Amino acid sequence: VQLQACGGGLVHPGGSLELSCAASGTFFTLSPMGWYRQAPGNQRELLATIGSGGRANVVDSVKGRFFISRGRFKNTVSLQMNSLRPEDTAVYYCYGRDPTDEYWGKGTQVTVSS
Repeated sequence: VQLQACGGGLVHPGGSLELSCAASGTFFTLSPMGWYRQAPGNQRELLATIGSGGRANVVDSVKGRFFISRGRFKNTVSLQMNSLRPEDTAVYYCYGRDPTDEYWGKGTQVTVSS
């Protein structure tokens, strides 16, 4: 199973980015799918997860700014990030779990800087 994330980049403070992730190589519906991030020198941090039925959980630190949703196609997930701050700079990782294992994408860099 491979997860491929895209949509990272450089954005000014206050700007928005949308990350997308698509999984391939499994017949199962991944549930949950989610997003983590890791800033230099920090541990990997959970941001949001969403089940197959669309029930979402977003951590308090980004609630109201970050929104997770499942895509139209099976095993796709997006993370809409608004009002970005320099402290949101990190590598963002897509995550998914099926009945046999859990999977991680390689990460996409998000840099918030003026």
